[in-house]
Parts: sequence; structure tokens; C-alpha cells
Amino acid sequence: MTLAVHVPEELSARVPAEQRGPGLGRDSVRLLVSRGTEVAHHAFRELPGLLRAGDLLVVNTSPTLAAAVDGELGHARVVVHFSTYGDDGRWAVELRDPDGKGTTRARAGGPVGARVRLPGGVRLVFEEPLAASGERLWWARASGPEVLGMLREYGRPIRYSYTERDQPLSAYQTVFALESADGAGSAEMPSAARPFTARMVAELVSRGVQFAPVTLHTGVASAEVHEPPYPERFAVPEASARLINAVRAGDGRVIAVGTTAVRAVESAAGGDGVVRARAGWTDLVVTPERGVRAVDGLLTGLHEPEASHLLMLEAVAGRAAIDRGYEAALRGRYLWHEFGDVHLLLPADGPHTEHCVSNCW
Repeated sequence: MTLAVHVPEELSARVPAEQRGPGLGRDSVRLLVSRGTEVAHHAFRELPGLLRAGDLLVVNTSPTLAAAVDGELGHARVVVHFSTYGDDGRWAVELRDPDGKGTTRARAGGPVGARVRLPGGVRLVFEEPLAASGERLWWARASGPEVLGMLREYGRPIRYSYTERDQPLSAYQTVFALESADGAGSAEMPSAARPFTARMVAELVSRGVQFAPVTLHTGVASAEVHEPPYPERFAVPEASARLINAVRAGDGRVIAVGTTAVRAVESAAGGDGVVRARAGWTDLVVTPERGVRAVDGLLTGLHEPEASHLLMLEAVAGRAAIDRGYEAALRGRYLWHEFGDVHLLLPADGPHTEHCVSNCW
């Protein structure tokens, strides 16, 4: 899916909301609400009044890693983005060139046998591309001290060129982030949940809205070419699976907070729409043809017109709703990217999508 819109550069959110003026917080962003093709404009702080008792928010608890680190490839300075930790001990990594402005530009990975020197005595040896179709991500084996310790000491959050300056890692953690027992996490923030605060979570709970935690460790996005997502680690606990099924059996709505939460839940949903506890790797790409089985709505950021995530949005809400919503976002001067505004996609009527595909909204 490609939207026939152009997002002006000035609509990129360059700093977190709480840094845009005195008295502002993480929840000081705008909320575009689509119910089918009907669009309404709200402040994010109004979210508790837009949901109802019995609704369920599925949230991703993956913490964000300081996944970018400087290195040397021969005599060249490079930046390595650590994406995903493999079962065989290797890392999927992306090699980038520093652009002299504190951010990076794309470069090809490899070749096979290329060696990158990293801080703290870590060495990376490139072994093979992650996918036969591209050279962006490579499997690389690390020697020397363990990678996660090196990232904690020398790494920084991945930053793209539309942002104004480096931010501390805390700016990239959501209120739902939990430290993993094995130190694993996401290369990039599950950003749809960023506007939530502890106060808002408490208010939602007091109004009868429930939460179901899942985990999906997201890899490095393809900022330039908008590839479909690669396989990622995920877990849907038994308690969350039961809660999702119970809400679907009643009058509540299952609303995923972020595309990562959709991928996790739908990877655990059978053809009967029942969600079962699952953990491991998922290569699921949610498309309009596949549809969604367990998710009724989605809270998400605003994506680039070429982004592969838009196929998932279309699967949840339908093409007409996405077109109408993005036209309204552009007219309303909403802000894009991980520090930007958010978009709530809800069914036009009825509690559940019931194995819906794009034309049933």
C-alpha cells in the first residue's frame, strides 16, 4: 500500500513532546481518531474518554536498547545498528555511514569476512546477508566482551536525520517497558505507547479499561527503502491470551497499541480467532489479504506514505479509512515519526472485526 500523499519535512517531530515548551509532558501530543471513515481530532489526554469499560489495550513491554555504536571498518568510521540477536549467538546488524550531523546514511553491509572494530574490545565479523533479497542487514558474529554490556556502556539510541539532537535512552523507553531477563530488547522504540504516562494508565484502569502485556523485540527499520519486517522474537503469555479471548467473547474491543503488538497477537491467533500462548520467532506480515483475527482496533503513529506498516493498518481498518485519516492528518498539520502525534483506528460499529479483512469496515 502506498498513499498518494506527500509529508512536508516540517511535519517531522524533531524532539519529544515534553521538550517543546514549558508544562508539556509525553501525553502532550494530538490524537486523530478514525471510526471507519469518520475522523475526529482530539488531544491524547482525552483517550480515557474515548474508550469504554471492557476494552482491552494490548501493550508491548519490550525495552529499547542503546543499539547504535561507533566502529571502524578498516580505516573508515562506521556506525553499527544492532538489530536482532539470533538463536545461534550471532547478531543481525546494519552498517551505516556517519553523515557529520550526528546521524547516519545508508551503506551496503558486508562483504563476507569484513571485520568491524567496536569499543571495549568487541569485534564483529560479517558472515552472510540476513535475506537473499537485500544487503542491508547482515548476520555478524561478535568476539571479545559480550555485546549487550558493550551497548550499555558505549551505545546510544538509534537516531534518524529528521530529529534535532541526540536524546537519552530514557526518552525512548515507554511506560510499559520491562527489562528482559536475558537483556534482550528492541532496536527501535515501540513508539505508539510513548505518550502513555503512569497517571493515564491509572485513569484508564479506574474506568474499566484493561491491559494485556505482550513482547515483541523490534528490529532496525528500513528508513530508506521501507522493506517488510524481518522475523522478530515475540511472546504472548498465557494470561494475556486468556484475557484477549475473554474480551472478544464479551462486548469489549481488543485494541493493539502499536504495530508490534498487532504482529505479536496475530502471530498467536489461530484460524479460529482464538489466541493461544506462544513464544519464539514470527515472520508474519499482516496484509489486507490475510486480514486480522484477534485485533479490533489500533493505536499507532503516523507512517511514511511508502511504509510497509500501512498494509497492516489497511488490514485493520480498510483502505478508505486510512486514506481519509491521512488526508485529515495532513490538513491538520499532525506531526510524524516516533516523537509525533498518534492515530486511533476503531471499528465503525460493533465490538469485533470477526476475522475481518479490509472491505468489511
